[in-house]
Formats: sequence, C-alpha cells, structure tokens
Amino acid sequence: MTDTLDATTDAAAASAIDRPAADVVAALTLEEKASLTSGADFWTTKPVARVGLPAIMLTDGPHGVRKQREDADHLGIGDSVPATCFPPAVALGSSFDPELLERVGVALGEEARAERVGVLLGPGINIKRSPLCGRNFEYLSEDPFVSGVLGSALVRGVQTQGVGASLKHFAANNQEADRMRVSADIDERPLREIYLRGFQRVVEDEQPRTVMCSYNRLNGVYTSEDPWLLTRVLRDEWGFEGLVVSDWGAVNDRVTGLAAGLDLEMPGSGGRTDAELVAAVRSGVLDERLIDIAARRNVDLVQKATRGVRQSTGSASTPAYDADAHHALAREAAGASIVLLKNDDAVLPLAAGASVAVVGELARTPRYQGAGSSLINPTRLDSALDEIRAIAGAEVPFVAGYADDGTMSDELTAEAVSAASAAENVLLFLGVPAALESEGFDRDDLELPAAQLALVDAVVAANPRTVVVLSNGGVVRLSGLVERVPAIVEGWLLGQAGGGAIADVLYGVANPSGRLAETIPVRLADSPAYLDFPGEHSHVRYGEGLFVGYRWYDARELEVSYPFGHGLSYTTFAYSSASVEADGAGLTVRVTVTNTGDRDGAEVVQVYTSVPGSAVVRAPRELKGFAKVTLAAGQSRSVEVRVRRADLAYWDTRVDAWIVEGGAYTVEVGASSRDIRTTVPVEVEGDPVRIPLAPESSMGEVMAHPAASQVIQRALAASGDTTTNALMADPSLFNMMSSFPIGRLASFPGMPFGREQVDQLIAAANAAG
Repeated sequence: MTDTLDATTDAAAASAIDRPAADVVAALTLEEKASLTSGADFWTTKPVARVGLPAIMLTDGPHGVRKQREDADHLGIGDSVPATCFPPAVALGSSFDPELLERVGVALGEEARAERVGVLLGPGINIKRSPLCGRNFEYLSEDPFVSGVLGSALVRGVQTQGVGASLKHFAANNQEADRMRVSADIDERPLREIYLRGFQRVVEDEQPRTVMCSYNRLNGVYTSEDPWLLTRVLRDEWGFEGLVVSDWGAVNDRVTGLAAGLDLEMPGSGGRTDAELVAAVRSGVLDERLIDIAARRNVDLVQKATRGVRQSTGSASTPAYDADAHHALAREAAGASIVLLKNDDAVLPLAAGASVAVVGELARTPRYQGAGSSLINPTRLDSALDEIRAIAGAEVPFVAGYADDGTMSDELTAEAVSAASAAENVLLFLGVPAALESEGFDRDDLELPAAQLALVDAVVAANPRTVVVLSNGGVVRLSGLVERVPAIVEGWLLGQAGGGAIADVLYGVANPSGRLAETIPVRLADSPAYLDFPGEHSHVRYGEGLFVGYRWYDARELEVSYPFGHGLSYTTFAYSSASVEADGAGLTVRVTVTNTGDRDGAEVVQVYTSVPGSAVVRAPRELKGFAKVTLAAGQSRSVEVRVRRADLAYWDTRVDAWIVEGGAYTVEVGASSRDIRTTVPVEVEGDPVRIPLAPESSMGEVMAHPAASQVIQRALAASGDTTTNALMADPSLFNMMSSFPIGRLASFPGMPFGREQVDQLIAAANAAG
C-alpha cells in the first residue's frame, strides 16, 4: 500500500489539495465521484490520480494509534505499529479533567500525524446505559454532560495537530449483543436528553472532521440510512459540516444510506456498491446532486488531512513525537484517573519503608486496555510490581495468587497466605480477565472471578490490613468486599503507564483525584436497564427512559456501593460561601473550596440542578457543571463554574424544541451526587412556549391560554348559565373537568358554546398567539 498522505506532492496533487472542493468534484466523472464515497481497502480512501487527489488513511483509536503494518492481515485486526497506549476512556472519564484530556488528544494527534494517519477513529462517547455493556471501557460516562465536555476536549486536542477526529458511535450503540441489527427503541425525550446530548455538544463546540454512524438501528431504522439522524438532527439542527463515515461494515443499503446523509462507506466493497450508486443515478432512483455532496465532503476531508501534514512539517521530513514524553503524560493521566473508593484508618498512602506483600498476577502482568478494535501495541509497558519495588526501594515480596487464566490452586493460596501473614500490609490485585470484557459481546454479570474472591477470603483472614487494587473495564460488584477490607483502589484500565500510576497513588507520590463517572451498584438487579437489557428479537426497549445512571438510583433512593462523582483524597476539602447568579447565558456558580488537610490535592467541584415542582418529569438532580481545582495544603480558592443556559433545557415533545422551564431552581454543589455540601436557590427566566390549540386541547390548557380564556369567560358571563359558571368557579369541579378535550365538552347538554363556536375560539386564540 502506498503511503499517500505526504507533505510533498506533485503539481497535480497540490492543485487538487488547494482548489475548492466543489471545483475538484466538478471535474470528476460520475464513476469517480461515486468511488470517493467508499474505501479503497480496509483503512484508506480512494485516490483519483487523474486530478491529483491522494488517498488518506483512517485508523482506530480512541486511546492510541492502531495503524496496521503494511503486511497485516486483510481484516485489519492484526499487528499494529508501536504507539503510546494512553488510558482508555473508562479511566479518562474518571479524571474529570478537560485540560488533561485535551493534552492527551494533542499527543494522539501528534502520533497519528507521525504515522501519516488522516483520521483517528475516536473518541467514543456512548452512554453507559448498562454496566454489562462489553465496550464500556471505550466510553467515558453514564452522564451526557461529562461525556460531552470530555469528548470535546479530546476532539479539540487531536484536531490541533491537523488530524481529524471521528466522534462515535452515532447513535444509541449501548450494547454489543446483536449490535449489527438490534433496534434501540427510545422515546424522543430520553433520546435527545441522554443519548444525543453529548454528541450535540461535541459537534456544536468542536466540529469533529467526521462522525461515525453505528451498527444498530434506532427506532427501527439503521443509523447508516436514517435521514432524521444523519441530516435533520446532525446537520440541519446541530450545524455539522464534516463527513459521516460508517462503522466498519455498518452499511445496510448503500443507495438509501447515501441519500440519508452517509458520505463514506468503510471498508471498501471492491467497487460493488459504487456501481450500485452509479446505476441508481442513471435509472433516476438517486439524484446525482446527492453524490456530488458526498464526494465534496470526501474531497474536503482529504484536503484538510493533507494540509495538516504539510503545515505541521513544512518539508519532506517525517513528523515525529517524543515517546518518552508521551509515556510520562500517559502516567500522569492514569494517576489522575485512579479513584480511591475507600481508605479507612488512613491505610493509604504507604510509607516507602513499610512492610508490604503484593498478591495477584495482575500486579506483574497488567491488564491495561480492552480487547477488540482499540487494541494498541504499546511503546513500552510498566507493571505495578516493578514500580512498587522502585518506590519502596526494596525487594517487595510477590505471590501470584492465581494464574494468568484466572485459576488458582492450593499451592498458590498457601503462598499468598504465607506472604500476607508475614507483612504489615497486603496489596491485593484483582480484576476482570480480558476474556470477559471485549468489543463484540456483553458481560454476563458484575462479579469478580470466583477464584479471586476465594483468594480474598484467604488473604483477609491472614491479614486484615489488605488493600484491594482493581483492574477492570466496567464496574464490578463490591458489596460483600467493601465491608471486609479497609481500602479499595479502582484502577480501571490505565494504559501502558498504569503500573507506575498505581504505585504513585499507593505510596502518595500522587494524591488520588479521580471521581466515579459511573455509579457502582450494590447488585446488578438494581441497575436501570436490568429488565430491558439486551432485549429480544433484535429490539431493546429503553424502558428506564430518562433515568439512566445516578438519575435512576437517586430517583428511587436506592442504596449504592459508591455513587456517581465519588472519590477520596489523602486530604480533605471544605465548601463555603456558595452563590449563584442567573443571566441570559445561564448560571454562574461560585463557591469557596478549602484544602483542610496537610497534603496538596485536587478536588472535583460538582454542580447539580433540579426544578422542584417541575411541569415535566425530571431526575432529582442532574450534573450541569464541574471544575477540577488543585489546592495546596491549607489553601482556599473561589471556584467559578459556568452552567450554560442550553444545559438547563429539556426537550419539549409538544413543540420539538429545547425549552428552559422558568421558575425556582435548586443548585446543589458537592463532591458527588450523594455528597452535597451546599444548596442555593435561584430564579431562572423561562422560554415562552405557545402550544397551538385544537379541539383535542383540554379545558385546562384552553383556560391557561390568555386569549382563549378571555373569550370563554366572556361567553360564560354573557350566557347567564349559573350551573356552568358555578362549575368553573369551583376549584375541585374545575380540576375534575380540566382534562376534558374542549371539543367533546362542547357537545355536552347545557354548555353555553357549541362545536362551531369552539372552532372559532381556537382559530382566534391561535391567531392571537
């Protein structure tokens, strides 16, 4: 395969890159235009040599550059060139640090550019609807605000390097079971407020070069051929200017997909589906103008990618990156993503000379990334055991406890008990094996392997001062474990430098500052999608509606093992002097945060809002802003969090629009969804909503309409009908009748107005606004 994305191009190519994309397309034949809308092979687009248009490469991310070697397998899942394996999204989401994620995005862009990659396929920002989703390790959060803010930061960073990002998987790809066919059946309000909202933020704020459509169907329609999703919402409403690319193999019908707004089919079909497009145009089934639009978007993408390399190098030299610096950044990012769940009696941090035994094969053989299309070939790999020994400055005893395949034996258990008994502290490494978490299938449960739980029993019996360190791509059930060990460190999947980051946190070199971006339930049966996951007969009903993640647990007042936003530090923080100001742009929340401990540390200030007495169903609280602030021991700082007015809006299905409800809002500022430190009320001016009246409008709706209510009151006064007037004046009777459609009420005997008058009333009221 020829390396097509080069800083030095011949005169024809230079011309094609610098000319307006529309002019390039105008010079192409129908066959050439159609060819641009599908890949040449698994990873590259098609060039058009006649006009000097090169091809570009797209390759997997999202937490590293997975560029296949030239001699890789034809399916594109074999060996890849070495690249920095940064922490996957499951970890980065817990950092709650947009600035850090932007720096990671810059590094990803540098590495992609160095490998002549035009588009990096990520980030993935799908919502963690169920903790069983096998691909949750690739996604940031159960909350659309967190996903949108952090996803924006990653896209922003990648694209500063002239490399395009690909926001995925659009949309409602929340399970792996039957993922190529399943229809995610979602009511419009939760679809808009939960599953599309993060995508909307990233698109509107950052304009990713590409958006990747998902495999699944959405309310019965394949996303690859859904004009409502790909054109009306994505382009007409959100203003997306880039290219829509299919997930690999997601195209069901090429002609229908292109007409709906799908611009690039990947991988290529060897020209078969290009011919289908040409035939559809020549038979009159497909307007050639639609192929022109898709071809122009493809040319535009190639131009931007090629210019990115040209501008970044300024010469024929190959762009490079500092692998050591990127490894250091990966370690920093991993450290900022670790969540200290529990730390009774200040067991952590450990002193450098403390008596410690390390138990668990995962300490020696780290599980640092998920399986599937995001599998990165790391430039180097740190183990927690080596890094612990480096900090401790001694030969720390180690016992595997269980084998690589997760099994254990009496001999391994006896060795673990002996080592635990001889040490003051035990670091017990547990986690979910890679075979149980991967793209392509979902998990069956939230359990740690039975062998590991048996090891816990033996080790804790031998030494109660046992610190559990977890490695997992999705949450695991901790009920039953929480009560038995003094400290739990959630290490997620931390990338190639995760071993060093774990050691840094365990020994206090780094103060843990990660916070849970997803709830850890007491049991699987408590989770929102439990009864509807993964569906049946290729349909999955999102029956929990708006109540995903902490929204569900809080609304039902369910006990959880650890709530959304939770995370401990080696210091403590106090909140004071909270205030809120409302203006036309939203809310400005200010609070003073004080580090009340004796260590420097970082706190994640979380801002939640609610609308008591809302006219629509809402969760008890919703995250609308956060800020990560670093404070020296004893330091105080005023922290300001801006809440956009748009983030206060709900989707009003009556008018198909975002509406900010007016009235008294409650703003809660705290350290988690269940650790609210201070509450402040604020009055928010609402958006006017005028619902056109119709015969099916209820009496209550009519009486709430200024113009209509005046007409009815005048009619009643003129009629002299004492019975009806008494009914309208009696609150209890009026409440009983308020839900009656006015068109039906008009037919009741004795009413002072008939159907003809009702029609006149409705017309006059609607005309008056």
